[in-house]
Amino acid sequence: MDVNGIASLATSFSDIQATNQIQVAVLNKALNAEAVAAAKLIEALPEPSSVNLPAHLGQNVNTTA
Repeated sequence: MDVNGIASLATSFSDIQATNQIQVAVLNKALNAEAVAAAKLIEALPEPSSVNLPAHLGQNVNTTA
């Protein structure tokens, strides 16, 4: 290989590495935005109302139905 080929290859690898770092940074920002949106949705859920049901309801799951 000549020197120009090696320099070109090194430059290509450097460009690929920079592109990968940018893509990872954008992905991290998108994941953080999704986490914030999910947290806001969870906070927006109303509190479950405490209905006066008998204590035995909701304790078992009927698996033979």
